[in-house]
Amino acid sequence: MKAFGPVPSRRLGSSLGINNIPPKVCTYSCVYCQIGKTINLHCERQAFYKTDDLAREVTEKVNELRKRGTRIDYLSFVPDGEPTLDINLGKNIELIRPLNIKIAVITNGSLISRKDVRENLQKADLVSLKIDTVTRKTWLRIDRPHNSLNLKAILDGMLKFAEEFKGEIITETMLLNGMNDIYEEIKKIADFLTLLKPAKSYISIPTRPTAVKGILPASDEVLNIAYQVFNENLTNVEYLIGYEGNEFGFSGNVEEDLLGITSVHPMREEAVKQYLKKANADWRVITDLIKKGALIELKYQGKNFYMRKLPGKA
Repeated sequence: MKAFGPVPSRRLGSSLGINNIPPKVCTYSCVYCQIGKTINLHCERQAFYKTDDLAREVTEKVNELRKRGTRIDYLSFVPDGEPTLDINLGKNIELIRPLNIKIAVITNGSLISRKDVRENLQKADLVSLKIDTVTRKTWLRIDRPHNSLNLKAILDGMLKFAEEFKGEIITETMLLNGMNDIYEEIKKIADFLTLLKPAKSYISIPTRPTAVKGILPASDEVLNIAYQVFNENLTNVEYLIGYEGNEFGFSGNVEEDLLGITSVHPMREEAVKQYLKKANADWRVITDLIKKGALIELKYQGKNFYMRKLPGKA
C-alpha cells in the first residue's frame, strides 16, 4: 500500500502518508527507528515503484477521504525507508500536486549533498531534516549510516539547500539517554541550527518501540537544558515528546488501513481500540492479523503497540 492514513502527526496535523520506498531500504540504520532494523542499507538512488501507480493510489485515497469529509493537511512522503532514495521523488511530487494539498518530505537528509536530491526536494512545500548530532562519532553510533556517507558533506548540503529552498524547513533532533544528551553535543547541534535557520526546531524522544532494545529517551532534565540551549538563538523551538493522539483516518477497509498505518507508524493499543470502534469492528480483527503473521505486538515503556510485520523481520 503506497498511501496510508491519514495519521495524526505531531508536526503536520492530519497527514496522509505516501510510502515510496519498499521496507526497509534506507541510508541509515538508526538505533531508535520505529519500524525496526534496516533490511537493506542502501545509498544509490533508483526507481522503486511506477510513478503513475503511486499517483493513482494517492489520488484514489484522497478522493475516498474527501467523500468521508476527512481533513488532510499534508501529503507526506514518510515511507518504510529514506524517501530521497527514490529517483522519481520529484516526478511523484509533480503528479500529486493537482490534488491541491500541501506536500511534505520527511527525510534524514543523508543524500542532500547531491544536487539532484536538492532539486527534487525543492518541489515540496515542507521538508523535515533529521539532525541528531553534528559529531561524527555520535552520528556513527546513533544513525549507523551507509559507509559511503560523509557527515560534513551532509551538513554542508543542508546549509546549501536552506539557501535555495522557498518552502518551509523544519528539523527534528532525537535525544537519547547516554548517546547524544551531554551539553557539548546539544550546544553543537544548536549552533548548527542557528546557521540553518529552520522555521521550527523540534526536540524529540522515542515514543514507540525502537529498532535496538534498551534505547531510552533523554531525561527530563536534559530535555529542559536542550530546550533552553536551542531557544537562545532559534525563534521557534518545540518538544515532540507527547503522544500524537488516536485520530487516524478511516477509508472503509479496516484491515488494509491498519496494515498500511502500522507499516510505518506503530499504533498504541488505545488508538487501535478507538480505530476499531470507528470502523464498527472488534478486537478479533487484531487477533486474526496476529495469527496470520501480518501484525505483531510490541511493548515500550509499559505500553502495548501494534506494528505490521515487515518482510525480513523475525
